[in-house]
Order: sequence, then structure tokens, then C-alpha cells
Amino acid sequence: MKLQRVLQYAQHLIADSVEHGDFVIDATAGNGHDTLFLANLVGDSGHVYAFDVQKQAVDATLLRLTEHQLQHRATIINDGHENIKKYVSEPISAAIFNLGYLPGSDHEVITKPNTTIQALDSILQLLKIGGMIVLVIYHGHEGGKVEKDEVLHYVSGLPQKYFHVLKYQFLNQKNDPPFVIAIEKIKSNH
Repeated sequence: MKLQRVLQYAQHLIADSVEHGDFVIDATAGNGHDTLFLANLVGDSGHVYAFDVQKQAVDATLLRLTEHQLQHRATIINDGHENIKKYVSEPISAAIFNLGYLPGSDHEVITKPNTTIQALDSILQLLKIGGMIVLVIYHGHEGGKVEKDEVLHYVSGLPQKYFHVLKYQFLNQKNDPPFVIAIEKIKSNH
């Protein structure tokens, strides 16, 4: 077996956690790649909730889904992921985050540690036992190291009785390579 690249590994973890009919979250819709991936996993009886603060990202995600005739499997929400609870109440089997900025757009608009942690907290409450949250952390930009450190601090404090937390990272790559944090819920904590 070869080592998987960060994005491949993130998708592998998600694919193992999602079945047809499941409800899932793309917390950072971006250009819609993860939303499309999730829409394929959930089938016609499941649903994807995709969030992004940028209208450009919402439009790109909707276009990507429409090109594959899968727009009926997703709700694209032009709002921050910290507001997930306003839109989602169903039990979730998986969620994915790509932290950083939208490729090809304004690099001043970045994910922030406080809203990311608020979103994580909401999703952990909605997450089914056996469910998975995957964060791909890009931290080589202005503000990225602060978010990385705060998210690592938050997930490191999750009680091991209820959650398994994994970090998957290549150690010999230059220029702040992205890495994966995966959180698996193993027992109900409420």
C-alpha cells in the first residue's frame, strides 16, 4: 500500500463513514469538489448541506453539482459554518472542512479559528456514533498558523472516551504542507 496524499486520505476517511441515505456536511464548499464527492456518496435518499460565506463559492458549487445533475442532493447555504445549527438538525454521518482560503479568489477571506471551532462543536453534537469529521488544514497563509494552533488545541482536548482524533501529516515536505485531522465519534457524549 502506498501513502495517500492528504486529499486522497481525507476522501478515503469520509467514504468509509458515509452510506446511501446519510446526511453530511461540507463546512467549506469552496469550488464544490467535496460537495460533489459527498453528493455521490449519499445517493438520492441522502443529503449534503454545503456552507460557504462567499457567493462566488456558492455559485461555483451549484454549477459543479448541476453539471453532474446532482443539485437535488444538496442544499448550498451562503452562510458561515458557525451557523450550522440554524440549518441542520438531522444526525450527521460525516463532515469535511478545507481550512484556509478559496483557491482563485480573495486570499484575505480566510477561515477563522473561532468560527471553525464553533462549527466543530455544533457538528460533534449532530455526529452519529461511528461518524467522522475530517479537516484538511492549509496553514501557509496569513492567519493560517493561528487557526492551525487553535484547532489542534481544541481537538486535542476532546475526551478520548467519546472521540478518536488522528493527525495525518507528511513530515518532510516544505512550505507548510496541508495535513488532515480526523475525528471519529465512538460514544455518545450527551
